Formats: sequence, C-alpha cells, structure tokens
Amino acid sequence: MLASLRLLNRKYFKYEKDEMRVCFLLKVRQDKVAQYKERHAHVWPEMLAALKETGWRNYSLFLKPDGLLVGYLEADDFEKCCAAMKDHPINARWQTEMAEFFESLGNGAADDNMFPLEEVFHLDSSMVDQGTNSVVP
Repeated sequence: MLASLRLLNRKYFKYEKDEMRVCFLLKVRQDKVAQYKERHAHVWPEMLAALKETGWRNYSLFLKPDGLLVGYLEADDFEKCCAAMKDHPINARWQTEMAEFFESLGNGAADDNMFPLEEVFHLDSSMVDQGTNSVVP
C-alpha cells in the first residue's frame, strides 16, 4: 500500500485563504502500536513548539489497531512546513527515536514518506456556490 502511495504526485489541496488541508498515511509496526501510542501521549514540549513554529496547524494522528496511521494537518504551505521541520534540530532527534516504530519506509525517515492523499470531498467547499460564494440550500 505505501509503495503505491509513493507513486502519487505531491498534490496539496487548498481552501479558504490559501490554507492547505493535508492527509497522509504511514504504517506503524503492529507489534509497536502500544508503544507508539504511549510515545505520542508524551510528545516532547520542544517538538510541539517546533511543529507550531514551522506552521503545522490542527495536526492530528489517528491509528488503527493494525498499525495504519492517518495524519491530518492544515498549513499555509505544506512543503515549506516539511522543509522547516526537516531543518529543525529537535526533529532529527525525534525522527531517530521514532524510526523503530514504522514498517519499512524505503528511503528516509517517516517525515520523508508523508505522501498526501487526494481530497475528493470537503463539505464546506461543496456547499459554496462557485458563482456567488453563497451557501447552497
């Protein structure tokens, strides 16, 4: 599944004021799910601050028992946010410590393998009439 995601173009979807909504998939090793959840119950304050500083907003992770991880975030420019996090010193330490939790990622760390999914529906956007910007009844 992840291999096919790597083939997707890095498309990001914008709505309202050029904000990007991004959803991605990763795969946590099934034998590491409990530890992954525990680690995320205690994310380092420096890591939380780095995410905010680099433009990540409304960031959430959802995890199935089989290890399928769904991430969602909003940002002004996802590529810039990723690049800024890649250069942040705390991120290198976090990625090193988190690497053992993921199934084979191929090249790079987890943050190198976040390939956004195509958004095919968004309620708020669908309710706006493109011609008048009024809500469709």
